[in-house]
Amino acid sequence: MNTDTETSHEATGSPGPAEHFDTIIIGAGISGIGAASHLRHEHPGRSLLVLDAMDGFGGTWWTHRYPGARSDSDLYTYAYAFKPWRGNSIATADEIRAYLGEVIEENGLAPHIRYGHQIKAARWSSQDQRWTLTATRTGSGETKTFTASFLWMCAGYYDHEKGYTPQWSGMEDFKGKIVHPQHWPQDLDYTGKRVVVIGSGATAATLIPSLADAVEHVTMLQRSPTFFSSEPRAHPLEAPLRALKLPEDWMHEIMRRAHTAKGAEVIRMSFEQPEDLRTFLVEQARAQLPEGFDVARHFNPAYRPWQQRVAVIPDGDLFAAIRSGKASVVTDTIECFDATGIRLCSGEHLDAGIIVTATGFNMKTFGGVPFQVDGEPVDFTRRVTYRGVMIEGVPNMAYTQGYFRSSWTLRSDMVSEMVCRLIAHMRKQGHAVVQPTLRPEDGDMPQLTWMDPTNFNAGYVMRAQDQLFRQGDRDPWQHCLEYMKERTVLPRVQLDEEALVYR
Repeated sequence: MNTDTETSHEATGSPGPAEHFDTIIIGAGISGIGAASHLRHEHPGRSLLVLDAMDGFGGTWWTHRYPGARSDSDLYTYAYAFKPWRGNSIATADEIRAYLGEVIEENGLAPHIRYGHQIKAARWSSQDQRWTLTATRTGSGETKTFTASFLWMCAGYYDHEKGYTPQWSGMEDFKGKIVHPQHWPQDLDYTGKRVVVIGSGATAATLIPSLADAVEHVTMLQRSPTFFSSEPRAHPLEAPLRALKLPEDWMHEIMRRAHTAKGAEVIRMSFEQPEDLRTFLVEQARAQLPEGFDVARHFNPAYRPWQQRVAVIPDGDLFAAIRSGKASVVTDTIECFDATGIRLCSGEHLDAGIIVTATGFNMKTFGGVPFQVDGEPVDFTRRVTYRGVMIEGVPNMAYTQGYFRSSWTLRSDMVSEMVCRLIAHMRKQGHAVVQPTLRPEDGDMPQLTWMDPTNFNAGYVMRAQDQLFRQGDRDPWQHCLEYMKERTVLPRVQLDEEALVYR
């Protein structure tokens, strides 16, 4: 690994020697591995380090090990543009991690990744023109110090250490086991048990079909319904195209375009013809559920389609589990837990030996790392985003944030390309520092919440609005949410625009 070691304690403010790198990436999940791959290709001469708090790569796919864990996006758009996907459109967590392992091997990333490093602080010095990172080694508690000319946050947007679990009265009285999917015990035996899964998002939709065959019965308990879309595991084009024995990159690109076009049409309908899309999704559910099933109560949300995620259920497996009688849906609110299960506000009691709180996650800005710029703490709630790639007033720091309504990686690829262009531009122009800075005409710009609830109002976003950075009411101080719009914007950003100040 190409490093240069800084030995002066005064220069680093650290308790010991610091290793210096041109770029440090935080996170070895889908974003960090993609960012490192782009950097290795575009800037092979730059020294690089990837740090991750966990003991292995994969991010989400390392954390989530509950039964049936899989993608909720098609893999032709979730996979990287530079690495063809060869499997079915919907893939398991293990298949995705195997794919990421191939990317690490093919791009020579392994020597550049260090696991088990929890970042405790990030401090920028304008005098030194570098970041100083303090990290703690998990297990040993050893403190390590690193410096970087450029910092790239790829830690995702949720807390891997603790999932979101509401507190209900009587939880301590329950005699069975309460499990959050994010912390699934690998030795949990659910065979022949009655299981209640609280929640009806993508995780619940994945878990329930996976549990149904083994348990006595599994109940999906939801406070309010979710939209589900029954999709084939394989796109109809896959088999005929594979029969043609096309080159893998051709196959990948064709399927990527097919899935992108289909997704774009659904998103368009969600804004322009929401009731038509609602009718389609509700009637799709009705056709796959038992006759007389109360579809309006259990599968017709109050919100507009795609105002929250539409959960994909491959080959309608959730509906099949309900048809089989091994799974059921209850739409109600919880009064309390008791020794044998959950008592609902309607008076009904759900018996359970295991209760799974598939109630979502907690968002965490930049992995929860505290930032300082020249000794002053950075309050991100008082800063606005620059194009969803950098933060106003924070030098030499980029971040990767994917889409909600399209595959995360469609955006992470574009962010990686833009950051690589930015680094090349700085090198060519002889600049050491770049900082997004409000222009004179932005002086009276209002700071808006990071997410407009009328656009997207998932619970995990709404719970975290007061913890997140802000956006403005104009470009370039906004974060675009739609791939079909942004795919023509980010690649054409002029890196000498006034909002980027260099020195």
